[in-house]
Amino acid sequence: MSVERSTTEHPRPDASTADLLRQLSEQTTRLVRDEVELAKAEVSEKGKRAGIGAGMFGGAGAFGFFAFAALTGAIVAALDLAMATWLAALIVAAVYGAVAGVLALTGKNKVKQAMPPVPQDSVDSVKEDVQWTKTRAQQGRT
Repeated sequence: MSVERSTTEHPRPDASTADLLRQLSEQTTRLVRDEVELAKAEVSEKGKRAGIGAGMFGGAGAFGFFAFAALTGAIVAALDLAMATWLAALIVAAVYGAVAGVLALTGKNKVKQAMPPVPQDSVDSVKEDVQWTKTRAQQGRT
């Protein structure tokens, strides 16, 4: 995403300092407004995508839960053939606990890597704007 720069307002060679400052103020206000709109649009788009993805994860989680419960019953029943039922259930619970611990630590690290959620396109655009403004200011001095 990028915002087109309006370059139709060129300062007149005989423009007064007050006119130039007024133009600078108007252009800066317009630029800031455009950058805020760009950031809003970018964050909104990312939010929509995240919301849809979260809904799908929720549905997958519900079905996964029921499948996992059925699998757990099957594993306990299979181990029950070789040992006491309580021992089979304890072994399955211990394995699940270990897997949950590893997943929790891995997930924590992934979330930490993803932070903070910065609207990178807007940040890049602001950097371009600063450079563009510096260039225009230097051209105005010469």
